[in-house]
Amino acid sequence: MMAPRVSLAARAALAIALTLAPGWSGLARAADKVSVGIVGNSSDAGFLIAEARGYFRDEGLDAQLIPFDGAQKMMSPLGTGDLEVGGGAASASLYNAAARNIAIRIVADRSGTAPGSMFQTLMIRKALIDSGRYKGYADLKGLRIALLAPGGSPGSTLNEAAKKGGIAYEDIERIYMPFPPQVAAFKNGAIDGSIMIEPFASAIVAAGDGVRVVSTEDFYPNDQIGMVFFSERFIKQRKPVGERFIKTYLRALRDYNDALDGGRLAANAKGEAIVAIMAKGLDLPEARIRGAYMPAINPDGRPNIDSLRKDLAFFKAQGDVTDVAVAVDTLLDMSFVDKALSDLGPYRPTGR
Repeated sequence: MMAPRVSLAARAALAIALTLAPGWSGLARAADKVSVGIVGNSSDAGFLIAEARGYFRDEGLDAQLIPFDGAQKMMSPLGTGDLEVGGGAASASLYNAAARNIAIRIVADRSGTAPGSMFQTLMIRKALIDSGRYKGYADLKGLRIALLAPGGSPGSTLNEAAKKGGIAYEDIERIYMPFPPQVAAFKNGAIDGSIMIEPFASAIVAAGDGVRVVSTEDFYPNDQIGMVFFSERFIKQRKPVGERFIKTYLRALRDYNDALDGGRLAANAKGEAIVAIMAKGLDLPEARIRGAYMPAINPDGRPNIDSLRKDLAFFKAQGDVTDVAVAVDTLLDMSFVDKALSDLGPYRPTGR
């Protein structure tokens, strides 16, 4: 289960309180509070590991992890600066905010796919596989496929599947809902399929309700799924804090990558340690994490810019982003990753 949801107003109120500059106590400076939006899936690995292993504390940070239903719902508080850091997929709302001069910056990788990755798959209801209704991409025509929300990057991913099947995106019926309800929707037949991620995919397969028919790598290689966002206010007013935050984040990503084996967490001490952290952070049984495929996250923090450009072109073609002048490059700020890499050096696997 995901962490309990809180209302947007409550999140904003909490975030405002969290962004108050900490004072001094005697000779010791209080930790710098940072409000961080999370979405409650495996892509939160970097944040969860950094928190569990005390890396935030090591850099004098007090990261407050605030759950959201999805990255799109972070855009408003990120735009006002009430939320300082966000983690989630790119969406039309990100680029529409930029068109209104609301500066939210992409500062690091958060999740994606890679050759051999099974983290994100095209999942189809098992009954449709068994009956022969679904045999290949062309059979997506007329099916009810779940996506997180209108104007989200999974729509661009589904569009690539439609193109491979020689059908139009409009030939597919899209149903919008968060990932957790999709698990139940596979069981009761409310949806026929989904662009599904872990750990939800493993739960659906274990229940016998759905089949991972193919990795999205088959039709959308190196798909950039999620990024880390900074608010403009955070960048302008607290840049040194942001630099320490990304340095901490990259430390956690290196632990994460050292624990991977074949797209899953390794069956050794390093892997089991991350399993325990992820299970606690996501409020899931360790067995669910242990058996799930994990996202590809660049340990040096750089996102796949070509994938982001493809998604933006799709949003514009769909009319979800109407300002044709908006460009991905204007939303990028790799200075925080550059600073972290200058301190840490490039990633070198430590081995298992």
